[in-house]
Amino acid sequence: MINYQKEEIIGLLQATGRKGMDSVVSYLEKAGFFTAPASVNRHLNEEGGLAQHSLNVCHTALRLREQMIAMKPEVEAKLPEHSVVIASLLHDVCKTNIYKKAKKWRKNQEDRWEQYDTYEVDYGRFPVGHGEKSVIMLLRLGLELTNDEIVAIRWHMSAWDLPFQSYEMKTSISTASDEYPLTAIIQCADGLATHIIEG
Repeated sequence: MINYQKEEIIGLLQATGRKGMDSVVSYLEKAGFFTAPASVNRHLNEEGGLAQHSLNVCHTALRLREQMIAMKPEVEAKLPEHSVVIASLLHDVCKTNIYKKAKKWRKNQEDRWEQYDTYEVDYGRFPVGHGEKSVIMLLRLGLELTNDEIVAIRWHMSAWDLPFQSYEMKTSISTASDEYPLTAIIQCADGLATHIIEG
C-alpha cells in the first residue's frame, strides 16, 4: 500500500511541472513522509498514514474543485488544478519528521496491562506552528508557490490553528477565506478527509 501511495503522490506532484518539485520529492523520500503516521492517536495513526491522508485530501479537493466550477464557472481561473494538487498533497509536510515510534502501556479488555506500539511527537526541532511550518519548509526546499497556495497551506487548519485573542490573525483568516477560494477548498477537503473518510 505504501508503495502505491508513494507512486501516486510523486506522479501527481511531478505532473505539476512546478520549479523546485524535484527537491521536494527528494526530501519527502529521505525524511520519511511516506512512512509517517498522520497523527499520534487520532486519524490514520499508522505507518503510511500521512501519505494516505494527503491523498484523501487531494482526491476530495479535486472533486470539490469540479463541483465549485460547475456551480460557479467563473471561479475556475482562481482554482488551477495544479494548485489544488500542490496545496492538498503538501499541506501537512510539516509532519514529515516529528513522529517517533514508541511503546506504551494500557489495560486490555481483561483489565490486564499490556504493551502496545504507538507514536510520540516532538515539535522541538522547529516550533513555528503548523501551516506556516509547511510553507516555510517548502519555500526552503526551493518550491515556487503562488500566493494562493501559500495562503491555503498556511490556513488549512481553519480556526483550529488560530492563536487565541489575536485580532490580526482573525482578520487574516477571514480575508484568506474570502479572497482565496483555494483556501476554502483545502480547509473543507482536510476536514472531510479527517472526520468522514478516515473517521
